[in-house]
Amino acid sequence: MAATYVRFRHPDMMVLNRLALSVVVLAALAWLPRPQTGVELSWLSEPLCTAAVPPADAARPIGSSVPISSEALPNVPGKRLTVVRVTYAPGGYTPSHRHAGSVMAFVTAGTIRSQLAGGPVQTFKPGESFFEPPGAIHLVSENASLTEPAELIAVFVADEGATLTTYIE
Repeated sequence: MAATYVRFRHPDMMVLNRLALSVVVLAALAWLPRPQTGVELSWLSEPLCTAAVPPADAARPIGSSVPISSEALPNVPGKRLTVVRVTYAPGGYTPSHRHAGSVMAFVTAGTIRSQLAGGPVQTFKPGESFFEPPGAIHLVSENASLTEPAELIAVFVADEGATLTTYIE
């Protein structure tokens, strides 16, 4: 007798399945050589931040982000999936901030130290990931090493046209 499988398809699960697949594909892409052409997705960088980054600690470099892609989610009207590569020089950090939508971060190189308001400081290594709910205050986001660079891929699911990152002064 053949087994019968019932496939449950809740709309939210489809979004999560696509998000998980995106993270896996992006993790694989992160290991590809970086283009040396200087080509940027300038059309995509506009909505990433609301204002200039707050004044930095002169002794520490601020991390940089480069948009990789952004696509409207056809099965979730009004939502967009955006992928960003964030790099940190040794000792680098990002000032306190929050995001408009949900964020899944996947560490691709180095060691990242992270803390959301109300939670503990955690350390993540290549292959590990963490989630940021919409509006959560990201107090600590930094390279845990003073000698090696670090990198992560951030996958945002947010409202169409939303400013993805807002720095807290």
